[in-house]
Amino acid sequence: MSDSKTMEAKSTIRVYLVDDQTMIRAGFRSLLSRDARFEIAGESGDPRSAVAAIGAVMPDAVLLDITMPGLSGIDAIPLIRKASPKTRIVMLTNHEGDSFVEQAMRAGADGYLSKDSEPAELTLALESVHRGNMFLSPKVVGWLVSRNRADNSATPGAKSRIDVLTSREREVFQLLAIGKSNKEVAKALDISVGTAKKHRENLQRKVGCHSAAELALLAIREGLLST
Repeated sequence: MSDSKTMEAKSTIRVYLVDDQTMIRAGFRSLLSRDARFEIAGESGDPRSAVAAIGAVMPDAVLLDITMPGLSGIDAIPLIRKASPKTRIVMLTNHEGDSFVEQAMRAGADGYLSKDSEPAELTLALESVHRGNMFLSPKVVGWLVSRNRADNSATPGAKSRIDVLTSREREVFQLLAIGKSNKEVAKALDISVGTAKKHRENLQRKVGCHSAAELALLAIREGLLST
């Protein structure tokens, strides 16, 4: 019986809420508290205080607003990363239709979710990043795809950044862009982990991407990922 309880406890995702609006935090707290898969590890309306608290409680995931007084959510990302390196970060905001998306992902966010998303999407995002995958809500991906099409229409014939990749590097690129690890890439392509890692290093250098988030954004722009 005690072993069962231990396993259940380990499967619980501990979430820390950071949003300067008290009612917003209350809504998320109420929603997640009703789901046995999640536990609220803490909350704060002040991003600077939140960074210190996150470093102390080491939550599995943080729901982080972007627009807050004193320190933006984007600027808080590297501070959270330093305070609690294993904590996954999901940006939760109304700013799904502008450059904030790319700024957040480049800063190190693991997911991006619109505040008007369905409740099921919130829990899906938290479970996804907890497993080590990235998560972009369909609404966010849809906006990025639309912007990519508009950009391509404005600059017809523009050279693709992925044209420099070999066919194997392109395969690896597509797998990495959907959140696969080096080990998962190796298994999918029937190659060694060392070879998968080498392909990853080469393609990231060629396309100028330094993280899985940047690879995902590039894949969306190139039409390799869609809604």
